[in-house]
Amino acid sequence: MLDLFLALCETPSPPGSERPVADLVTATLDALGLAWEEDGCGAAVGSDAGNVLCRLPGRRGGTPIVLCSHLDTVPPQGPIRPVVEDGFVRNAGGTILGADNKAAVAVMLETARRVLAKDRPHGGIELLFTVKEEVGLLGAYAFDRALLEAEVGFVYDQAGPIGEIILGAPSARSIEARFHGRAAHAGMAPEEGRSAILAASRAIADLRLGRVDALTTANVGMIEGGAARNIVPEHCRVIAEARSHDEQSLVALVQEMVDAFAFAASLSDCTVETEVRTQYRGYRFRDDDLPVQLATAALTRCGLTPTTSLSGGGADANALHEHGLPCLNLANGMAEIHTPDEHIAVADLETMVDVTLALVDAALEA
Repeated sequence: MLDLFLALCETPSPPGSERPVADLVTATLDALGLAWEEDGCGAAVGSDAGNVLCRLPGRRGGTPIVLCSHLDTVPPQGPIRPVVEDGFVRNAGGTILGADNKAAVAVMLETARRVLAKDRPHGGIELLFTVKEEVGLLGAYAFDRALLEAEVGFVYDQAGPIGEIILGAPSARSIEARFHGRAAHAGMAPEEGRSAILAASRAIADLRLGRVDALTTANVGMIEGGAARNIVPEHCRVIAEARSHDEQSLVALVQEMVDAFAFAASLSDCTVETEVRTQYRGYRFRDDDLPVQLATAALTRCGLTPTTSLSGGGADANALHEHGLPCLNLANGMAEIHTPDEHIAVADLETMVDVTLALVDAALEA
């Protein structure tokens, strides 16, 4: 499994360019003698690959489950040279490792190998590998839920210690604001100009950003505009987002941000166009829901102490849950994801295989 994980990591797969990793996954499935299918979502979501679905034969009752991981990573900013040091896998290339989410890919494939090798009884296991998760869960949203036999799902896409069960994730909205002013020579006739950048800056200064409250966050991630240092900027674009576990709070905050953009534009004699998009919808589990019960049983069987928390980010679980499939996110030991310090313990890869096999057993009994 470690060799497979290293091979996955050293194969770059930024969103939209998942084909090499998808081919590595399907080649591994072929070597295991497993049938798989790739859907046609690639062209629709802007990827050179589609979602890959594999179903393990030999169902013997119980509750069918699907394990899901995504094939893409955030774009690497340098070479990926995974190394094993002191029991941890890191990248010696000065950029991301890609454990998010290739650690889960490796665990799923190794679990399949062990189930087949031991003819382990199960209640139905499906493996789903998605594309373009990092840019809005696009592959999971494009996936046809009707293809699944599973009644519950699990993703391993939370950076944290193994044993952490994510009971809920937020809803998220993106806000794009396009400010329009009037160009003028900044040295000869600045009075004739209307600075779109000034309007955008005023708006950003008035926004409540960061952790707005215990359940809500907001951020401005991009601002771009202007043509040259000596031209009063006619255009400026701001990309922002808001997330919350409380839908009413999210709606109110987004409206507050839109209003701030409009007010700042009026103060600067500019205009602004805003566009709000739903990125994904949140969900919340209870302790007695079946996916939580199965995860708790599996973790306990492995000698781990289950804990529960809420996530501040989205995952494929959001999309599958919105499609009507209860899908739970479990922490898998990843650390410092999306940074050059990203790493994971080799022991945690093995532990997650044990947890997955325990999930298989718990689902067979459910």
